[in-house]
Amino acid sequence: MVNKNSVIFVTGHKGLVGSSVVRRLKFFGYKKILTVEKKVLNLTDQSKVDIFFKKNNINAVINAAAKVGGIYANNKYRADFIYDNLSIQSNIIHCCYKYRVKNLIFLGSSCIYPRNCKQPIKEKYLLTGELEKTNEPYAIAKIAGIKMCESYNLQYKTNFKCLMPCNLYGPNDNYDDMSAHFFPAIISRVYKAKLKNLKELIVWGNGQAKREMMYVDDLADACIYFLNKKTNETLINIGSGFEEKIIDYVKFIIKKINFEAKIKLDKTKPNGTPRKIIDSSIALKYGWKAMIGLEKGFELTYADFLKRFR
Repeated sequence: MVNKNSVIFVTGHKGLVGSSVVRRLKFFGYKKILTVEKKVLNLTDQSKVDIFFKKNNINAVINAAAKVGGIYANNKYRADFIYDNLSIQSNIIHCCYKYRVKNLIFLGSSCIYPRNCKQPIKEKYLLTGELEKTNEPYAIAKIAGIKMCESYNLQYKTNFKCLMPCNLYGPNDNYDDMSAHFFPAIISRVYKAKLKNLKELIVWGNGQAKREMMYVDDLADACIYFLNKKTNETLINIGSGFEEKIIDYVKFIIKKINFEAKIKLDKTKPNGTPRKIIDSSIALKYGWKAMIGLEKGFELTYADFLKRFR
């Protein structure tokens, strides 16, 4: 287990999840948080990652580094998504074993589960069906990471845990229209449409796909919580239990930003997985639960968006 003086290496510390993890670790009084700029340490470079672990007396790792994106980016840059993610996670996981860092939190996504999975999605449903084609390379990489952690736990008695969150949003997100996940992308599109006084807002797909949403600080707290827990399971779902249709999230954001426009659905664009709500029973069993609702989470996220956009 870790304590307030443990050296905790947080990868991807400038991204949505990583920055939240660093923020929450500081809030809880952890004093030795180790981060490194990408230009200093490329996590896809095996030899450099090995040297970094060798030089630093690391006690725990929260691996929030990954190549991520929405439907467009996942589909267009398929080779990048599978290569970068496989490389990053393999280097981190193996170095944790090699340098006796027994506490590792490996983060993935609910997209690891089959496209037409029984709902709510239990951890045991992994590898029981075909994946969503638009993000298959990313999902396969993350599944490989889960199986790598599981195998190291079995063979080397490590304490590697794989937390699989639902869709996330929050401060420091990527708001680019083409490469972002749907929620921050919609915030950006609605805001820009309002500035231009447009009368129509184009939304990809038929709007009927459902998504479970969680504020990023809830995941960060889960990472810290499970870093200090001995569990029987390697794979643990982390979700809020709150889901809506894409079209309903669009209407929510339009109302919040005080924008009036007709929603036009571009049905030539993909919908993605029809529904993704995960079963978080195992996490709840250990005493963790999400605390921040959509109203408060959106206010915090939108305030961050306005600072960055302006």
